[in-house]
Amino acid sequence: MHYKTGKIITITIISFFICSCLSGANIKDTESASHSYDAAYYQITDTYNFPQFKLVQFNLPVLSHYSYMVISEGQALIVDPGRDIYAYADLVQKENLSVKGVFLTHSHADFVAGHLELANVFNCPIYQSAKSKAQYKIEPVEDGTTIEIGKAKVKFIETPGHVIDGTSALVYSFGKETPELILTGDYLFVGGVGRPDLVVGTTSATLAGMIFDTWTNKISKLDDSVKIFPAHGAGSLCGAHLKDSPYSTIGQERASNPNLQYTAKSEFVTAVLSELQEPPQYFGHNAAMNRNGPDLVDWANIQMSQIPADLSLTDTNKYYVVDIRDSKNYAQDHIPNSVNVGLRGRLETWVGIMVPWGSNLVLCGSEVELTEAVYRLYRVGYSAKVIKFEDWQKSNLGTAKNDLVKSAELYDLMQQGKEPIIVDVRLPNEWMGLRIGTVLNLPLNKLSVLSSKLNPDEPVVTVCNSAYRSSMAVGVLERNGFIKASSLDGGSEAWIEAGLPVYGSETKTSVSATPKRIVPLPERISAAELKRLMMDLPGTFDLVDIRPAGHYKDYSLPGSVSVDIADLINNPAYLTGAGPLIIVDRDGSLAMAAGGILSQKTQRQIKALYGGLEAYWQQSGLSPDMTTTIPQQLKPVSPSTSPPITPTPSKPLEQKPQTPKKKSAGC
Repeated sequence: MHYKTGKIITITIISFFICSCLSGANIKDTESASHSYDAAYYQITDTYNFPQFKLVQFNLPVLSHYSYMVISEGQALIVDPGRDIYAYADLVQKENLSVKGVFLTHSHADFVAGHLELANVFNCPIYQSAKSKAQYKIEPVEDGTTIEIGKAKVKFIETPGHVIDGTSALVYSFGKETPELILTGDYLFVGGVGRPDLVVGTTSATLAGMIFDTWTNKISKLDDSVKIFPAHGAGSLCGAHLKDSPYSTIGQERASNPNLQYTAKSEFVTAVLSELQEPPQYFGHNAAMNRNGPDLVDWANIQMSQIPADLSLTDTNKYYVVDIRDSKNYAQDHIPNSVNVGLRGRLETWVGIMVPWGSNLVLCGSEVELTEAVYRLYRVGYSAKVIKFEDWQKSNLGTAKNDLVKSAELYDLMQQGKEPIIVDVRLPNEWMGLRIGTVLNLPLNKLSVLSSKLNPDEPVVTVCNSAYRSSMAVGVLERNGFIKASSLDGGSEAWIEAGLPVYGSETKTSVSATPKRIVPLPERISAAELKRLMMDLPGTFDLVDIRPAGHYKDYSLPGSVSVDIADLINNPAYLTGAGPLIIVDRDGSLAMAAGGILSQKTQRQIKALYGGLEAYWQQSGLSPDMTTTIPQQLKPVSPSTSPPITPTPSKPLEQKPQTPKKKSAGC
């Protein structure tokens, strides 16, 4: 894949998931922080001393995973452990501890937990919610269950919302009535809350409501001094707004956590759902593994399954080959159609995002690299065959290569009037923060599908902050038949260091002395107006019902479609249409809130049924509790979803380049 002058399509691959502030000419983010050897293994972040006990905090940077050990009087409780348990076992041996149990706050989705590994080694119980549906032996806990670890008292408290069986642990010093700390798992983070969209069979809105109720009725009642220790930090995909801080306090989160500033439940639910992005496809599989009980791993004798060099490895229908070498080595030579997910980075997460579960996965690299990669991928439930790149080279089956384009060379082409199409695959808010030209936003995890918009015969230049993701994107495009894909050497870090201009969300505009704001809001439509539309103008509007699917099945308005509120807010298909979009719910509150969010995103007319279906039935002469007679014309309609619509992006307004003040996070 060789770079040529002429018309160029430039794809900016700058940090799809992770947000962070950047200053000066250096790009510092949670992705870049994971590009080291140490980041790939568990480390002790700190030891926190309290009267009669201490808390040891472990961190695995490549997964932004915090785990813990409560230690008192020579006894230990291990909390939310990872699957490879060496760090915990080493500390137990070093301090001559007796492991009294493992506490799992919930069945984690972003990694395979080490609860069974520890129970096997230390012959200790696993404390877990009685509602967890665990398929292995546990000591079930519920609200108020208490155990003692030395002189420390651990009291379990049910904290549903991220998941139904979510459980936190309050830890007390001996004789004290106020807890010293709370281990919150994925319920509450520093700066955010757990995502409520990972449970099958329960709506995201229902779970988000549980987060609100749990905070209002339980956690907010705790003293401001109580320290919060979550299971994840900045960079995790288990929530939004997560800060790069290992702990917080109830008082700090009460004052600064953006989600906890809402006092109305409907506003809280709407805000949480509006932040949701599609979870990685491996999440559901890891959660199931943790719930069923992951197989034990013989960590000391992990065997690598070698596969011989064969041309079939280039067949994308048979294999998904992941090249784990660095981006420069990959660019020089690689197995055709392989995708570069560098070992020195978030290998576990990106394999989980990009490689479909159940794929015939083959890793390519040196023997040392392959040994580490196979080990690490057990953390997210992937097993793989391996091939050493030197063996492929010796086979003379041919290699592919891609150029690394220098920043100055690309900028000169842009200045010559050969305007590139720049596709930034980050989230929309990140994309607006920093870009090197006029850009089109196509998320990286969708690139395999969205690249069908592009001409595979045209040269393509991919760009990211450090060339980690841009190198990955080259492979994704190559698998889709692109023959001239290249990567920007050094990414936007090199671009900025070269003093080249960037574009940001800040623009210079003149404003009047008394600025006026126009805030788009949804319209209210009365039950009577909706009836008239349904009778007189059917087919001129879209009608969506955001109640739980079970309620929708019981009764619904003719022509309405059952839609999960999270999908309504995030699916761009609902932003376009020939007529207005009308949203109905039970009482009108969530419909109005969801309509408010959509109104900020589109010029389409958005309407919410005033008073909801309660008002509709009441005005139809029905009982307000909606449990009596259903009108004859209201026949149950099977839930369905609107067909996906890919809106044609409008041409962005031209802006003058500006010196970067801060840059969005990237690779």
